[in-house]
Amino acid sequence: MDSSSGGTTSAARAADILLEFGRRSNALGVSEIARATGVSKAVAHRILTTFVECGLLLYEPSTRRYLLGPAAATLGARALDVSPLRRMAREALVDLQRATNETVTVSGRLPGGRVYLDQVESTQEIKMTVELGRRFDLHSGSSGRIILAYLSEEEQDDLLSRPLPRMTATTIVDPVALRTELRAARERGVCRSTGERQEGAGSIAAPVFGADGSVIGSVSVCGPSFRMTDEACARYEAPLVEAAQRVSRALGYRTAGSGVTEAM
Repeated sequence: MDSSSGGTTSAARAADILLEFGRRSNALGVSEIARATGVSKAVAHRILTTFVECGLLLYEPSTRRYLLGPAAATLGARALDVSPLRRMAREALVDLQRATNETVTVSGRLPGGRVYLDQVESTQEIKMTVELGRRFDLHSGSSGRIILAYLSEEEQDDLLSRPLPRMTATTIVDPVALRTELRAARERGVCRSTGERQEGAGSIAAPVFGADGSVIGSVSVCGPSFRMTDEACARYEAPLVEAAQRVSRALGYRTAGSGVTEAM
């Protein structure tokens, strides 16, 4: 292995370790990180120590565990500030919230997952809110599954061949059942879920596409499941799809003419 490829491998290992903290909500130990990323404990410890020194991670001596540090928080906040998807979606989200009076969100696609980039909260006393900047898998909840529905077959096969964590009792983790749901979502152009990622929550989501025609995120309407009924979701579907298409157009998703293309 030449020095350049060795450097690339080291950088990839470091990136994998840092990204693992974005997938978890708890502090992690060296052994957990080593198992999750496939590196030795010695390598993991060396990388973790470097991240602590530069403020990306914090070390808790009492538990011998690591968690994200202030420098990572700064990077995350900056990433949200400069996100074109977040910026282009804001006006459409405001209008969609007014049309539905429920919390509305925009998610951005990540490798193998997604992240909430922005939300406009419902004005109702009982409402749903989401955690911005946290990574979620694509198989659970409407915002992720509508993205998964528009990925290529190869990407779907790869993701569905991996372990699919069960978030609630109603999370769909069977690959066969998920493929059926993905086909239905793609045919309809929207995806609906109830209690799959968070108990007591319901949502409906539509895809957002980039200038090259690939799916890059989703827009959703979410609220308590007792309000997100069949009738309510049917009313929200048209303004939701229009909002998602509006964001896609703002990001350059269009044909050579004036019309918006359909996802391939």
